[in-house]
Amino acid sequence: MFTGIVEEVGTVTAIDPGSARDSLRIMAEIVRDGTRPGDSISVNGVCLTVTAVESAQLLFGVMQETLRRSNLGELEAGDRVNLERPVRPLTRMGGHFVQGHADGTGTVREVEEEGASLLVRIEAPAHILRYVVEKGFIAVDGVSLTVTSVDGHSFSVALVSYTQDHVANGLFSTGKTVNLEVDVLAKYVEKLVVH
Repeated sequence: MFTGIVEEVGTVTAIDPGSARDSLRIMAEIVRDGTRPGDSISVNGVCLTVTAVESAQLLFGVMQETLRRSNLGELEAGDRVNLERPVRPLTRMGGHFVQGHADGTGTVREVEEEGASLLVRIEAPAHILRYVVEKGFIAVDGVSLTVTSVDGHSFSVALVSYTQDHVANGLFSTGKTVNLEVDVLAKYVEKLVVH
């Protein structure tokens, strides 16, 4: 379980989507501290298991299901990614409950400055938009954000200047594919009501 509050922006040093073990290498400092093989780390909002910890890098295995549902297969060496360690029982919950299980991807369609904030409009498929509500939560590349508006094809979020300075820049690059995770409570409510 994660909060969607990015601890560090790491740098991809190598990726081999065809390899089941150690297929992703990320340079990291903060989230590497105290991390051991078998631990979970959120990488762009996707919960991955650490397979090895080397001097300045974390290694992960990425399975095909993860590549199908996320943007991790599009990563290249040098790309920057959002990183977060899992919640501890005494951690403040500054964001919302994020599982690290991407529901799918969306595409950044528009980025607009509004004072010191950025308004970002993201196009998303219907199976994701059904759970997106104005003023609700969504995790975009692992970042906990509040939805500012939603229509039949897209939703928008606002990034304050602090967030802009502390997350990977894919969130505000037009045309970029981003990982999306809706609030899990919405899915449970739907199941209870429908069944």
